[in-house]
Amino acid sequence: MADLERIQGRLENIRTVEPILGALRTISLGSWQAALKQREGLRRYGERLQGILSLLAPHLQTRRRRPVSVAASQRVAALAVGSERGLCGRFNETVADLTEQYLAQQADTGVTVELLVLGGRLQRSIERRQISVAWAGPSPTTALPSFVQAFDFTRRWLARYEAGELDAVDLLYNAYRGMGQYEPTIAHLIPPEAPPVGSTATDVSGWPTILETEPWALYVRVVEQWTALSFYALLLDSAAAEHATRYQLMEAAAQNADRLSEELLLELQSIRRHAVTSEMQELAVGAGLVGGG
Repeated sequence: MADLERIQGRLENIRTVEPILGALRTISLGSWQAALKQREGLRRYGERLQGILSLLAPHLQTRRRRPVSVAASQRVAALAVGSERGLCGRFNETVADLTEQYLAQQADTGVTVELLVLGGRLQRSIERRQISVAWAGPSPTTALPSFVQAFDFTRRWLARYEAGELDAVDLLYNAYRGMGQYEPTIAHLIPPEAPPVGSTATDVSGWPTILETEPWALYVRVVEQWTALSFYALLLDSAAAEHATRYQLMEAAAQNADRLSEELLLELQSIRRHAVTSEMQELAVGAGLVGGG
C-alpha cells in the first residue's frame, strides 16, 4: 500500500510539472525564432545604411572626430551580457568565466576596466567570484532586448569616447551557434568602425545626389546608427543562444517527464494487478476452491 501511494504521488507531481515544461518550451521557442527573425531584419537595415554611405563617400573630406592614440587602450568599458532567469544550463557561468579571464588579461596590461552587467543571473554569478561591478541592469525575461535600449547605451558610450573618458568598449557574451550551442565571445564595439561602402543597396538611377545636410554630420549619424545596429545584433545573438539553450533543456526535460510517467504507470498497473490477483486468491481460499497451502 505504501508503494502504491508513493507511485501515485510521484505521478501526480509529474503531471503537475508537465504543463509548466510545455509552456516554458513554447515561450523559449517563440523568443528564439523571434530573435533570429529580428536579426535578419537588421541585416536589411544595415544594407540601407551601406547604400547611404556609398552616396556620401564622394562628398566627404578625410578627417577624424577623435585622434586615434598609438598607445593601447587604457580605459575600457566592458559589458557582460547574460540572462535574467535560469533554466539555461551553464549559459551564465560561461559568460562569468569569460569575464574573469578577460579582467585578468586586462589587469596584466595595465588597463582599467569599468565592468557593466546585463542580466540578474549573470550579476549574481559574477559577484560570487568577488568581482566588483560598476553597473548592473535587468535583461528581458520573455521579450527580446529593445533597439531603444541598445541605441541609448551606444549614444552614451560614443559621447564618453568623444570626450576622452573611454578608449574602448568591449562586449562579452555567448554567440549563437545553433540549438543549444553557443560560444563565449569578445566583441570590440568602440572605437566605431564605419560600415563598408556598398553600391547595390540604393539605386540612384544615374541621377546626381542632392545633399541638404552637411555631409560629415550625416556621416557621423550613419556611423552612430551602424554602431547601435552592431550592438543590437550582438544582443539578439545572445538572446537567440539563451532561448535556444532553454528550449533544448525544456524539450529534454519534457521527454524525460513523459518517459518517467510511462514507467510509473506501468509500475502502478503491475502493483494493481498483483493486488487484484492476491485478493482473488484469498477469496478462492475462503470459498474452499483451492487449498489453504
